[in-house]
Amino acid sequence: MKHIVSAKWVKEQLDELTIIDCRFHLHVPDKGFEEYKEHHIPGAHYMDLNKDLSSAVETHGGRHPLPDFQELFQKLEGIGVHDDGRVLLYDDQNGAMASRLWFLLQVMGHKHVLVMDGGYQKWLKEGYPVTADVPEKGKKGNFSFKLEKDLVVDMEDVKSHLSAFNNGDAYLLDAREPNRYKGLEEPIDKIAGHIPGALNFFWMDSFENGKWKQKEALVERFSSLDSSKEAVVYCGSGVTACPTILALKEAGFDNVKLYAGSWSDWISYTANPISKIKN
Repeated sequence: MKHIVSAKWVKEQLDELTIIDCRFHLHVPDKGFEEYKEHHIPGAHYMDLNKDLSSAVETHGGRHPLPDFQELFQKLEGIGVHDDGRVLLYDDQNGAMASRLWFLLQVMGHKHVLVMDGGYQKWLKEGYPVTADVPEKGKKGNFSFKLEKDLVVDMEDVKSHLSAFNNGDAYLLDAREPNRYKGLEEPIDKIAGHIPGALNFFWMDSFENGKWKQKEALVERFSSLDSSKEAVVYCGSGVTACPTILALKEAGFDNVKLYAGSWSDWISYTANPISKIKN
């Protein structure tokens, strides 16, 4: 696996990594930080989905708009992230939050970002050391921050490519649960359904028994898609689309982008078309 490493590997490389704890609970926003303060992997810093990895919610842009990248750059550089060092990310939500930061770091041009397989649960299960000590800020290094803007698309980009998605010239992948995709239920957003032309690839189907599926299984999962074509991924708010992007990358897809605002942004424009599937 290219971007995913085992807890055992992390333990062996502990002193050589900049580690970031990304635990976060959507319905109890402060819980992840409280858990971090109780204990975490030694040397791990903490970053919050709402406060660090997103910006303020506005009329458009979805429930988790992308952060101000200059601010995020300063935070990351302040804890020691630099060009030549490896960054290790983990959470306890099947990689959803860690993958969000993984993707943001891709956008920022960092080339050495890893996600720990099995998350914090796996670390605890193996009996590896934990601590409540908060590390000092890392030694500031040279992080050549350069935005890879082509990795992100907005609503207008998606809307202008609806015909390409519908005829298979490119792919629009919806990473939400099947019932949300079909429009049978919508527990979070105001309107149910999906973007016309989207194919449903539920993000959790990249996992098995709490761990990422092996590369061969991920290749099989996306075998109905042509890896040479562009794939745009969205979810409810641009978070759980990120582990799907990571899974696609592991499966050999290179031209993969995030619709950052995702469904919650799409439905904020009342003129946008919506599709549903009846069972």
